[in-house]
Amino acid sequence: MAEIHRWRFILATWLAIGTSSAAFAAPSPLAADDVAWLNRVTYSITTATVAEYRKLGRRKFLERQLDDAASMPESVQQQIAAMDISQHDGEAQLAGVVAEQKRVREMPDGDEKEAARKAFNERGNLLLNEAIRREVLRALYSPAQLREQLVWFWLNQFSVHQGKANGRWLVGDYAEQAIRPHALGHFGDLVLATMTHPAMLQYLDNAQNAAGHINENYAREVLELHTLGVGSGYSQQDVQELARILTGIGVNVSPDKPKLKKEWEPLYRRTGAFEFNPARHDFGDKTLLGQRIAGSGFDEAERAVALIVAQPACAQFVSRRLATWFVADEPPASLVNRMAAMFTRTHGDLRAVVESMLTSKELTKALGTKLRDPMQYVIASVRLAYDDKSIINAKPIINWLNALNEAPFGRATPDGYPLVSSAWTSSGQMSRRFEIARAIGSGSAGLFQPEDGSVAQATGFPQLATRLYFDEIEPRLAADTRAALERAASQGEWNTYLLASPDLNYH
Repeated sequence: MAEIHRWRFILATWLAIGTSSAAFAAPSPLAADDVAWLNRVTYSITTATVAEYRKLGRRKFLERQLDDAASMPESVQQQIAAMDISQHDGEAQLAGVVAEQKRVREMPDGDEKEAARKAFNERGNLLLNEAIRREVLRALYSPAQLREQLVWFWLNQFSVHQGKANGRWLVGDYAEQAIRPHALGHFGDLVLATMTHPAMLQYLDNAQNAAGHINENYAREVLELHTLGVGSGYSQQDVQELARILTGIGVNVSPDKPKLKKEWEPLYRRTGAFEFNPARHDFGDKTLLGQRIAGSGFDEAERAVALIVAQPACAQFVSRRLATWFVADEPPASLVNRMAAMFTRTHGDLRAVVESMLTSKELTKALGTKLRDPMQYVIASVRLAYDDKSIINAKPIINWLNALNEAPFGRATPDGYPLVSSAWTSSGQMSRRFEIARAIGSGSAGLFQPEDGSVAQATGFPQLATRLYFDEIEPRLAADTRAALERAASQGEWNTYLLASPDLNYH
């Protein structure tokens, strides 16, 4: 114990004194509300984010986060570029996946069939694992931290499950093509992008939605979970009418275009595996949310989305969900109303809506009171433990997220993971968080052990007691946390107490 305190005292004294050269003088610590704000806009502070904040100030730092012009660190970008999902278009591979499923299914029973099935499943699991790893690495190291949090948020709102249909092969492409480009764009574009991606169309069964064989599953979730919310005024009739509008929007992995009537050929659309087939579409007129939509083809869906996004209920629903996740479990009505007004005024410009939230007095008042969800907690802990040092094995992180019941692409139901803190405060959840804090704090936790079993990088204990800690974290620790740290019997235990503390669980 005495050795730990001597080590901490020496390091703290060195950091406080610095060197005699003015060139190496330590900058002043940030104000408490600046650190708290940074911890909300990013997954957590690092040396790099604090330095950038000092250089730019809050206004310009936020502008840079909203503009997302920064690039990933080269070492991390190389890891992502080497993944199979970065080499191949997920939708383009879907035809091969379906063909292989059919080939294996039609093989005679026996060892050869079992081996083929095993190889097929292993390939799907590899692509799923890569999709999750890519999201984890970007969350950890992207300088565009606000975008990464919003990608996670929208993946949750427009949730698809890896276990449905060909989800394992598609979720990576879904995140990359349907969610990421629109995370700070216009909400209507985000809705349309998810509406035309095979991962969503298969997950919520719109691939089976056709004239004469209406499937309402996706239409119901578009209104209930994606855009308007329960109790917003839409009716079962609206669900049925939207389902009719969405007929013919599905998936086609065949290289051949379907045979169509001559008058339908100009209406046919195909991008990758997405298809609008007018032969499967209900061309009757519809009435959605009190507005007549004439039967005409795929543009009915575009008009329907524009109509839905223009509803005051949509502005309220989206704004409330954003504020619930970023600000408070019960966000102030004043903030939600102001965000909704911005949403309406800008026709769903998410950049403007998010900016109004992050510059609000309501968010400032709530700083430090919102429990990090499992993804936020795990990412924040690793960022704090290793700062900008790049891990080489994300498998432990994936295992921790599984243990905390918030694995990417792992929500079986379409409602997404809960946004409120109360969903993550059970004794089991807190106990698992402590064990994760112990795993991170007591050594490298396998994060620097290559998955191929080759020699691990030497890391030792994570260096939590850095200048970043003494300048920006220690001065703001609660008394209970300070007391717990004083009782630590080893450096690993000290790290564990810090990572498991309320100060690190809340932001």
